[in-house]
Amino acid sequence: MLMANASIYLTFLLLICLLKSGQSAPKVSNNYVQDACSVTRYRALCVNSLASFSSTAKKSPGKWARAGVSVTIGETKNVAQYLMKVKNYREMRGRYKIPLSDCIECFQNAIDQLHESLGILRKLSARNFYAQMGDVTTWLSAALTDQDTCLDGFENPMGKQAKMLRNRVLRSSYFTSNALALVNKLATSGLKCLNDP
Repeated sequence: MLMANASIYLTFLLLICLLKSGQSAPKVSNNYVQDACSVTRYRALCVNSLASFSSTAKKSPGKWARAGVSVTIGETKNVAQYLMKVKNYREMRGRYKIPLSDCIECFQNAIDQLHESLGILRKLSARNFYAQMGDVTTWLSAALTDQDTCLDGFENPMGKQAKMLRNRVLRSSYFTSNALALVNKLATSGLKCLNDP
């Protein structure tokens, strides 16, 4: 009887240890993304969109900045494709024809600027670090301005498609805002971040 109780007790302890060890790894990983996203304005969006980078980015401001710009490129491209698709909808051919055309152009510019930013972030150097950070900040700010310019044409949207378009564009601007915050964090971290593994 005593042996059976000891066996049950040991099994119970083993289960608790296994459960705890299974939970601790994701929690630590989750702390990395929480910490990285603490500087962003749209934290929940940041955490959700960047959580998968936790195990590789860890505490590296450079890796988080690149991850932020990368997911922003993906989101911006999706919205650009969406804009091209809705251009053929009847609701978009009347009063929204010109604003939509402007939006499409703005998003093409934003995609170019985001690609420029990512290109610079991939080849940071100690000699040009601060100039490069200035360039990336300029490109990302320009992309954000383009998204805001698109929104101007849909300030008080009428109709389902126009409202949906505004929401999609607004969400993409949140991604860009978060990417800019992560880049600013990298810039303030200074040259020491270039030695991140």
